[in-house]
Amino acid sequence: MSKSPLIATMIRHTTCRNNVYPRSDVKRFSVPDEKLPWSVIYTGYEPPSYTAPHINGQIWADPDLQNAEFKPQWNALDGKINRVSYNGEYKLDEGGHPLNPMGRTGLRGRGLLGRWGPNHAADPIVTRWKRDGQGNILKSQITSKNILQMVAIQRHDNKMWAIPWGMVDPGEKVNATLRREFMEEALDSFKDKDMVEDFFATGTEVYKGYVDDYRNTDNAWIETVAYNYHDESGEHVGKLELSAGDDAAGVQWMDVDSGKQLHANHSFIVQKVVELLNAHW
Repeated sequence: MSKSPLIATMIRHTTCRNNVYPRSDVKRFSVPDEKLPWSVIYTGYEPPSYTAPHINGQIWADPDLQNAEFKPQWNALDGKINRVSYNGEYKLDEGGHPLNPMGRTGLRGRGLLGRWGPNHAADPIVTRWKRDGQGNILKSQITSKNILQMVAIQRHDNKMWAIPWGMVDPGEKVNATLRREFMEEALDSFKDKDMVEDFFATGTEVYKGYVDDYRNTDNAWIETVAYNYHDESGEHVGKLELSAGDDAAGVQWMDVDSGKQLHANHSFIVQKVVELLNAHW
């Protein structure tokens, strides 16, 4: 039996509700599950508005919507800035603010995000098979399937393990973002860039859509494209010694397992890779 649209939406929209917004003392307005969709009337919904002070004036950030010179093209490619949502066309409120396609979050404004509307990221999921000292692939005693390992970074902010990720720069190709972020966060000063370039020349898209990130607001949210780059033999990126860059607190080859708790909805995305490779979960 398929899930209803409301239930499917709630699964992807839980982290950014009913808490204090990160790096601030701003408490979100309470949003019960049944009041999540914009189509449901929520009398008295008056969430606070917050945009982190350091956002203003940054070259990578939008101006305030009250700026008369700022005339964004919503749901379109606005110059080099992609304002199209992977989740379909989003609506605007009466004040011209884009509305989060997954519903209410209890907070207006941009929070810690630079763009109004979708903020596009990219996630490289780099994997290999777990092997013993003789190079044999190890299988799970529970499922009898091959055990998959992925490159995971530990975030500075919440200390959770996550897929390496980064924001797509205006006009930048997604595959360039994927390669850049992996090298910056997981390889640090690694010198053999040609091998990494070749490895990232091909990959398989496993997810494109909304990220249930704690920074999301009613008017700004993160979306991503996630690609799997699998080293079947383990002789390429799979044999590299990982080294965390400045953007990561730690990095490791992590065994992929359904019991691992990852940042945002990264477990949901990683499961797509598991299904693709028919690995243990």
